[in-house]
Amino acid sequence: MNALTSQPVLFPVRRISTPALRRALIAGARRVIADRDVLNRINVFPVADGDTGNNMAFTLGTVLAGALSRRAVHAGELLRQVGADAIDGARGNSGAILAQFLQGMSEAVAAVPVLDTANLSRAVRRGADAARAALSEPREGTILSVIHAFAEALQHGHGQRDMAGWIHHALLRAREALAETPKQLAVLQKAGVVDAGAQGFVDLIEGVVEFIQQRRGADAWPSALGVADLDDLADDEAAVAHRDACGDADHRWCSECLILAESIDRDALRAQVAALAASSVVIAGSPTRVRVHAHVSDPQALFEVCACFGVIEACKADDMYAQQRAVAAGTAVAIVTDSAADLPLALIEQLHIHVVPLRINFGDRDYLDKVSLSPAEFYRKLRNADVLPRTSQPPPGDFRRQFEFLLAHHPRLIYVGLSRAVSGTLQSAESAAARLDADRTTVFDTANAAGGQALLAIAAAELALAGADTPTILGALERLRPLTHTFALARDISHAVRGGRVPAWAKPLAQWLGLTPIAQVSAAGKLRVVSALLGSRRAPTRFARYVAKRVDHSQRWRLVVGHCDSPADGAALRDALARLLDCESAWLVETGPAVGAHAGPGALVVSLQPFSTRCS
Repeated sequence: MNALTSQPVLFPVRRISTPALRRALIAGARRVIADRDVLNRINVFPVADGDTGNNMAFTLGTVLAGALSRRAVHAGELLRQVGADAIDGARGNSGAILAQFLQGMSEAVAAVPVLDTANLSRAVRRGADAARAALSEPREGTILSVIHAFAEALQHGHGQRDMAGWIHHALLRAREALAETPKQLAVLQKAGVVDAGAQGFVDLIEGVVEFIQQRRGADAWPSALGVADLDDLADDEAAVAHRDACGDADHRWCSECLILAESIDRDALRAQVAALAASSVVIAGSPTRVRVHAHVSDPQALFEVCACFGVIEACKADDMYAQQRAVAAGTAVAIVTDSAADLPLALIEQLHIHVVPLRINFGDRDYLDKVSLSPAEFYRKLRNADVLPRTSQPPPGDFRRQFEFLLAHHPRLIYVGLSRAVSGTLQSAESAAARLDADRTTVFDTANAAGGQALLAIAAAELALAGADTPTILGALERLRPLTHTFALARDISHAVRGGRVPAWAKPLAQWLGLTPIAQVSAAGKLRVVSALLGSRRAPTRFARYVAKRVDHSQRWRLVVGHCDSPADGAALRDALARLLDCESAWLVETGPAVGAHAGPGALVVSLQPFSTRCS
């Protein structure tokens, strides 16, 4: 049977019941999720970041776990729940468009108990219009074109008595529209692929139709992915196609949030987002729940605009250039850490290290560490804040999204995480790994933080780039962990007292004696006060001598020196250590909120790791 021309023989069905609709949508969602690796591979538009499959799978996974996991009273109620869950769980450009399509369908059917060809056609047309309206700059040759073709085919044929044959005919038209997408977008034609989001939509409809076929005892129709030439694309041609689809370097952050309010003016919201000169803008949702997706240079500017329209939740910002590097790197093992690691910025890109941001809260505002709030901005807020900022671990969903993307492009990954003894970050990563693929994902407790965690992540990334496998990398990390030392000098312990890390009685005592406390990360991964300097005069140099006395001078070292809004003191500490020790590398970084929220401005942190034994 020719999939594009033949009509299967079915018994006429004029309506679809709510239970059947639910099971058909489950089949469609599962079809997309099963095909996500293919969708990731052909993702070159609007940005070649290789995550369209993951984003559509995550969006539909939210619907599967929500509305489609329980019975509904009638079709209108089912689609209302599906639309709401899709908006809440939407990820990425295609995920947000698909969510708006489903939300639009739900608005069209309202309280309809059972779907017939007329009201289903009306719902799909409403969904198609809503999806197109959600984009600031709709483009042909994308998922929008295929949704439109599907809606048009349903509308022209809704007088048919047989719903199964009617939907099948519309599926054939959607496949034709999918095959035309490379003619509409040059980047697709150059890469030899169809649009990934459009393919995902066809997968969804094919899953629905396949369910109807199987339910009625007919053979499933073959799929037409339109990507037969993908494996024949030369590596250098693929790289060129990816570079051509990178988009504007000023819009590297794929940013999203969910806005909740009693009434959201989407036109006003769209105008304010447009004023940010964002690209790939999708504003999807209902009057009370809106998902905003945009590619921007400054995620926090987008979140600030969205906060003016209601309460914002589920903020995220993915570095699309880091994702593109991950696709191009081709290493067997991907290395992930979190933003508590004080990594030199140049090494993040050079070594293909992926960073999951911690969360920072100032009163009623939340920020993504080192993404929507830089360390410099954090310390400016800290100096003027009426309330002490709080840091919290990323939710498991943040790790899951990062892990899912990386596992689509690498056989394995290792997360090099913040000490379990001081944060729940490691547990969040373990929860995400358990829900994905525990056999391919390893969570490593550094029993360290700041520069110490960074040094271990650097060691892992260097080995991964050299082609080492997971056991080799883990073996090196196990050897280096007890040899990696972190010391901290706190100029003002008032922040640690306010945060409960240091008892209240210690502050007046330290002030009376003129002491500048020194802390060290213990073998158990906890920061403990171990000594103090008398007074603060020439503190960086004296701190350097204290550290140098406690390490092996016959060993060559790597150093990460961190400062909390005190670059001159940080440079003085680094230079003093470089004179006292044999240093292979000595990086100076600005220590982030994971330490700064408790140590306060002026604090200094130094981490050391032996260099000669790194790969032994």
